[in-house]
Formats: sequence, C-alpha cells, structure tokens
Amino acid sequence: MRKLCPVIRLASCLAGLLLLAGGLSAGEKKLMHCFAFTAIENASDADWQAFFRATDALPGKIPGLTKVWYGKLRSPLPQFMPDAKARKELAGGAKSATGEVTRVQRQWGVCMEMNDEATLKAYAADPAHKEWMDAYSKVRVPGTTTFDILGR
Repeated sequence: MRKLCPVIRLASCLAGLLLLAGGLSAGEKKLMHCFAFTAIENASDADWQAFFRATDALPGKIPGLTKVWYGKLRSPLPQFMPDAKARKELAGGAKSATGEVTRVQRQWGVCMEMNDEATLKAYAADPAHKEWMDAYSKVRVPGTTTFDILGR
C-alpha cells in the first residue's frame, strides 16, 4: 500500500472536518424565529437604514439571539385574512366559514437564530426588543406571518 504525502493527508483531513462541521450545524437544537411582513409603501430610506442597523445590532444586545437574516422575499407571500365572524368560526374548529376575506402581500422577511425556546420567551420582554420594534414599526404595516422552527 502506498503512503499519502503529508500535504495530501492534511488536505484530506481538513476536507473531512469541513464536511463534518457542515453536517453538524443542520442538526443543532436551536430555534429559528422567522416572520414575513408587508412594507409601508412610503417608508423613507432613513427608516429602512434605521431598521437594518437595529436588526443587525440584536445579536449583540439580546442574550441567546445569535444571528439575524433579513431581506426582500424572493417572491411575495400572499396572506388571506378572514373577517372577524369567519375567523371566530374557524378558531372554534369549523372546517370552513363564509365571510369577507382580505388579501395582503408579505414582501420582506426576518429570521433570528436563537439558542432555545427560553431565549424566545425572554426576547419579547428585553428592552432591546422594544428599541428594535420602534425601528421596525416605521417600515412595516401592522401584522406579520410568523413561524418558529425547532432544531432536532
């Protein structure tokens, strides 16, 4: 059997470690808190820049919030909103309801990587969250489409 030269051995080991590291991140037991929102049409560039700065600063201000991603959605996400009567029927377990439905488009999204569910619970009460909400409220129409992904 032929011996590999030290450079090839080192390169093979590094490649193996990189592959292993990439696979480990997919199974981390973190929480991803994501939401899509509808932008305010007349939000100023200054409002958007303040939102970007405030969002970028969150990982340094809220313990357990490790990363943020944000941007325009590749394609708008339609959201259908039933009127109060139909919403009440559906919330009560009805499979269908009749009523007026409003359609909104979500054009932007934010995802926040958090260490765990405890971080998500603490996040809303953190003073840095209120500061961030002040900037966020100037670029979005009230209401979001929110979901959380739990790592396995």
